[in-house]
Amino acid sequence: MNQFLALFFLVCASAVPAQTFVCDKSQPGATTLTPASIYSQAAPGFDLNTAPEVTPGSCSSDKPFFFSIALPEGSYRISVTLGGAQPSTTTVWAEARRLMLEKIAIQANGSVKRQFDVNVRVPSIAGDPSHTVHLKPREIGNLDWDNKLTLEFNGDHPAFRELRIEPVHETTIYLAGDSTVVDQDVEPWAAWGQMLPRFFRSGVVVANHAESGETIRSFVGEQRFAKVMSLIQPGDYLFIQFAHNDQKPNAVPLDDYKKLLVDYIEKTRAKGATPVLVTSMNRRTFDADGKITDSLAGYPDAMRAVAAQQHAALIDLNTMSKTLFEAMGPEGTLKAFMHYPANSFPNQTEAINDNTHFNKYGAYELARCVVHGIRRDKLSLRKSLSKDVPDFNPAVPDPVDDFSLPATPIPPKAENVTKIPQT
Repeated sequence: MNQFLALFFLVCASAVPAQTFVCDKSQPGATTLTPASIYSQAAPGFDLNTAPEVTPGSCSSDKPFFFSIALPEGSYRISVTLGGAQPSTTTVWAEARRLMLEKIAIQANGSVKRQFDVNVRVPSIAGDPSHTVHLKPREIGNLDWDNKLTLEFNGDHPAFRELRIEPVHETTIYLAGDSTVVDQDVEPWAAWGQMLPRFFRSGVVVANHAESGETIRSFVGEQRFAKVMSLIQPGDYLFIQFAHNDQKPNAVPLDDYKKLLVDYIEKTRAKGATPVLVTSMNRRTFDADGKITDSLAGYPDAMRAVAAQQHAALIDLNTMSKTLFEAMGPEGTLKAFMHYPANSFPNQTEAINDNTHFNKYGAYELARCVVHGIRRDKLSLRKSLSKDVPDFNPAVPDPVDDFSLPATPIPPKAENVTKIPQT
């Protein structure tokens, strides 16, 4: 029955017609957007109390704005023509702050076409409302789990002229992990999983199922692994990163951790997909000589051993992060991890000194490490990597002073801002 339902919903997504939206001009077969095009479940439009100025030929604003459309679970190709009457630099985030396009600069009255792919998901498994992912309170109302696709246009006078959305079936990278991987939806927290889509061309979509606080065992118990297994197809990938919570007292003993890794590998392969083990990055723990100390006990070594035993692909983010953090140094890493004085951003009344979680710069650098691992391990995915980003050397991090990504303007819940996310 579940297989039937899964096929049914796959067909539903396939049956969604391609839809094209243009700004204040008529075009056969396209929907014309106006300032009154406000999103509802029945109609696509501008969302989250934002709306651009709509002029002949472009939708643009001096502030970030959102566009949403109700869609079934599945993957969608977004073809967008960026640009407007004045110079613009547009960054596009999707869903809960997944980075899709990074700072596309366009001259006044110019235009640039880009494509990227976004995954949309819902909590029910194989369409069965009685079988669902056990969402945590922070996930209720999260843009990753609703019944719509949301795009955020951000940057310096962000603007687009045309937007086309169509369903696709393509290689999917599923991510299983904790808060160092998850789509962090509250500024300025970030994790490498939400940065990863930026590094792929259309043809590969990232489905980030990681969640804060997860262990390799709780990911199963909360039906997250079942959700992934209900969707994963031959030719897809499952990237697996757990350790930060597993190593905590009374969590997941090493022997159980290894057995569960093997179970993940076997079940992924049974679906015709490829498991990729990702060792967890180090915490910001330096010794007196400026060297990173091991804070993850034997868990990265256990994952390496399982990868060797099972002949599974391994991206050694643990080793790469050691190189990266030591290159940044104790002071430099303060700008990659979550270290902020009180009142650095709205509703943050207390200082944050977090040596586990990352801001956008730290998450971006770790995503570049993961991409480097894809290239180094010669995964077939490397053929779909964006050609505008060269390979990365963890020993030579990007200068932090040259890095910037616009902040998502969604006002966070006050109770979420001052709390450090569970790993």
